Amino acid sequence: MRYTVGCRLAYAVETETVFIFNLEVARLERHRDLQETFRVTPDLPVRRLVAPVTGNRYAAVTVPPGAFSLDYEARVTLDPHRADPAGIGETPVKDLPLDILPYLLPSRFVSSDRLTPFAQAEFGDAAPGFERVSRICNWIHDHIAYVRGASDEETTADETLLKRAGVCRDFAHLGAAFCRALGIPARFVSCYAYGLVPCDFHAVFEAYLDGRWWLFDATRQANLDGLVRIGVGRDAAEIAFATPFGEMRPTGMEIRIDRVDGAPETGERTVAAISTAEAGPDAADGLR
Repeated sequence: MRYTVGCRLAYAVETETVFIFNLEVARLERHRDLQETFRVTPDLPVRRLVAPVTGNRYAAVTVPPGAFSLDYEARVTLDPHRADPAGIGETPVKDLPLDILPYLLPSRFVSSDRLTPFAQAEFGDAAPGFERVSRICNWIHDHIAYVRGASDEETTADETLLKRAGVCRDFAHLGAAFCRALGIPARFVSCYAYGLVPCDFHAVFEAYLDGRWWLFDATRQANLDGLVRIGVGRDAAEIAFATPFGEMRPTGMEIRIDRVDGAPETGERTVAAISTAEAGPDAADGLR
């Protein structure tokens, strides 16, 4: 499946501001034939970093006062790994690669330590593996209302559970928190999402099962096999699409993803387990 993805972000900058962006398509083996353009207006120097462990791509721009915009566009062939969910079990903690252990611990927005009693009571009797994480997603979908404006950038997973409302970011944080509370490594994923209406940057989570990261979306709003990954982290704080340091005001945002391979649309959601990460026990394979 070949997609075009992109975004346009515009700002009114009041004082010199340093922007750190994380919105470029991740360079993965299952993101094939990636072609992209990245342009800022006015034309300013761009400093870049590819995080050595996760592969997250960061771009930093120092912007003087005035109008500023960023335009990004990419074409990519998405070749996800598919498997029968029934054959995917859990990896015991004693067998986990050490690099993955941080994804078992609480983080700024994934308050798994506070949710352990609830998670054990609600999901502890579920069959270990893909089925248990699917049950977590089903519970979130059925019990947490998707309400724009119900949360903000400071909302934690336990607060979402109490409010019983949130957006994709909150659904992903809560899913990851329940997983970690049950001894399943889980991480936050930002992506371009085919099928999401209206189109926006989307948040899902991945759980580490049987030696591979598998995608889960408790919102049920996008196609799992149409998620083009941007970044991964313990929670949203590590992979915000834009982090500004200075006084500025957003004046416009447009996100898009379109399928361009000419294949017919089936209108059906995949029932297979989906992964765009590579399998493997070591740091490079296990974390990407």
